[in-house]
Amino acid sequence: MNQPDNLGDFFRENKELLKVYVETKSEIFRLQAIRIFSKSMGLLAWMVIAAFIAFLILIFAGLVLGFWLSDLTQSYVKGFGITTIILILLFILIAVFREKLFVNPIIKNIILRAKEEVRLRENDED
Repeated sequence: MNQPDNLGDFFRENKELLKVYVETKSEIFRLQAIRIFSKSMGLLAWMVIAAFIAFLILIFAGLVLGFWLSDLTQSYVKGFGITTIILILLFILIAVFREKLFVNPIIKNIILRAKEEVRLRENDED
């Protein structure tokens, strides 16, 4: 096997190998992006379903609390008024602490999953 004299000769002799290598690497990156996108969409779908179920639970809990307080106060207006105030306070608390309760945990979870993907990819290459 002859040795190439310079880098240009090396690339000319191995042009097809380099082309296959670049195509393979781009295909690997594309498939990894598809996997990450698919997992993200699965997580998003789960979050939407969980939010919808939490919304239903909140509605029914509000109705139960409203009727219970109405029975205690002997007035639908007072019972459901107190329930409305409680739900408004709950909404304000969630809005104030949204960073700590929702945003930061989701960001940490995404970072941990990305690190896990990199770690698994490195273990597969070994």
